[in-house]
Amino acid sequence: MTGKLSAGILLFRGRGGALEVFLVHPGGPFWAKKDEGAWTVPKGEPEEGEALLDTALREFCEEVGFRPEGPYLELPPVKQAGGKVVHCWMAEGDCDPSSLTGHSFEMEWPPRSGKRQQFPEVDRAAWFTLQEARRRINKAQAAFLDRLQERLERADDSGIENVGSEPAR
Repeated sequence: MTGKLSAGILLFRGRGGALEVFLVHPGGPFWAKKDEGAWTVPKGEPEEGEALLDTALREFCEEVGFRPEGPYLELPPVKQAGGKVVHCWMAEGDCDPSSLTGHSFEMEWPPRSGKRQQFPEVDRAAWFTLQEARRRINKAQAAFLDRLQERLERADDSGIENVGSEPAR
């Protein structure tokens, strides 16, 4: 598959009466000093023949070290500035941002130095209120936050219960 397709999970939870979403920050030198507009839904590219929801779950688990439980509700895909189409499912859950277990990648750094270095695919994760997430998330993916909010406002039709409350333990 080409790098023009990606799938991810937008994990959400209710905390103290506020809705929060879980986002990750990409690793590597290009993103090291970028914050606003750099965060993303945990996502990745599908393997040949892999269903997109399976991709989303695999990538979330690889990057975060946790597999969210369903139900998974598909949100309309978005197209990012570079042309990549991102498919996303929302799921209610909770996880510890400090439990990142992501993979690393290797690249020449600094450029044209001949030196190869390892960098984490994801260097940090955090829970954000919707307002804060809108400042931090990749501009195109902000549409997922709007769609999540719309779906939750119609929660009685979607089959999600206890939205905005403390998750069951």
